[in-house]
Amino acid sequence: MDFETSPTPDSYYYDQAEPCQKTDVRQIAARILPPLYSLVFIFGFVGNLLVVLTLINCKKLKSMTDIYLLNLAVSDLLFLLTLPFWAHYATDGWVFGEAACRLFTGLYHTGYFGGIFFIILLTVDRYLAIVHAVFALKARTVTFGVVTSVVTWVVAVFASLPSIIFTRSQKEVSRLTCSPHFQSSQHHFWKNFLALKITILGLVLPLLVMVVCYSGILKTLLRCRNEKKKLKAVRLIFTIMIIYFLFWTPYTVVLVLTTFPGPFGLDNCESSNRLDQAMQVTETLGMTHCCINPIIYAFVGEKFRRYMALFFRRHIAKYLCKQCGLFQRETPERGSSVYTRSTGDQDLSAGL
Repeated sequence: MDFETSPTPDSYYYDQAEPCQKTDVRQIAARILPPLYSLVFIFGFVGNLLVVLTLINCKKLKSMTDIYLLNLAVSDLLFLLTLPFWAHYATDGWVFGEAACRLFTGLYHTGYFGGIFFIILLTVDRYLAIVHAVFALKARTVTFGVVTSVVTWVVAVFASLPSIIFTRSQKEVSRLTCSPHFQSSQHHFWKNFLALKITILGLVLPLLVMVVCYSGILKTLLRCRNEKKKLKAVRLIFTIMIIYFLFWTPYTVVLVLTTFPGPFGLDNCESSNRLDQAMQVTETLGMTHCCINPIIYAFVGEKFRRYMALFFRRHIAKYLCKQCGLFQRETPERGSSVYTRSTGDQDLSAGL
């Protein structure tokens, strides 16, 4: 996919007479991306769907954290729905028409920004639960979680609008593309704007939130007698945010270098080709992130494993082994014993 401000796959013009040809990048993408995106789609769709079903059927969405985790999974599912189309695009160009080009570009960016914003909300949620426990008693309600989630989706859609408006399908050289196109007089402005938008919303903002929130959480944990239990409470959300940075930061850095090559001495054909290759690799790395969160829940979230086992017993195992008494017997949910007046938090384990 020609994401946001990345150059078109066929050529990128500098202040020179001849275009800089970039067919090698496209040929590599055509071989690698379809099987890779197919695997990411299958594992990501199954994993995130299981998270959604587990939260709804077993957790019953009893806390604000559950609401945010559900919306994070939905964000990943929206993102994943576009992968089969980008896989086909990598091999045969865009053959699905103008409307589909804008639709899947919108889903892609809405899922991307939605995922960022809900990770931020989960981090703030942990901060309130541990650092401002008394205030959290009143603020961290399911109703407030639903309201803030609706607002977050609206913001994610607005953040995606420029990409939806400027993206269109048209024939370039030998194939149809689905990519941003700007009027020549506004090209540099919108290209720079879109790159800065991703840098600020996708890297600077979550990094700032993480530093502020986890600094406060760390100070509180150092003063807390029950610090091991509270450390366990933030482990899942902290892991989710760190993994997000590991997968998406390289892409953001390459995007900045591609958009502003002059100050870094990269405004030549050779450097541009290398940046295109780096853009392809780092964007592909970032796009695989949408199937990672369920894996994090399985390895880091102890409650998630317990609720997943309960979900399998209730809805899957009983159909596979109706005569097996082991699967017929359901283990009741263990009530939380974490609540204290000092923490004011009944679900410190981040919902999973």
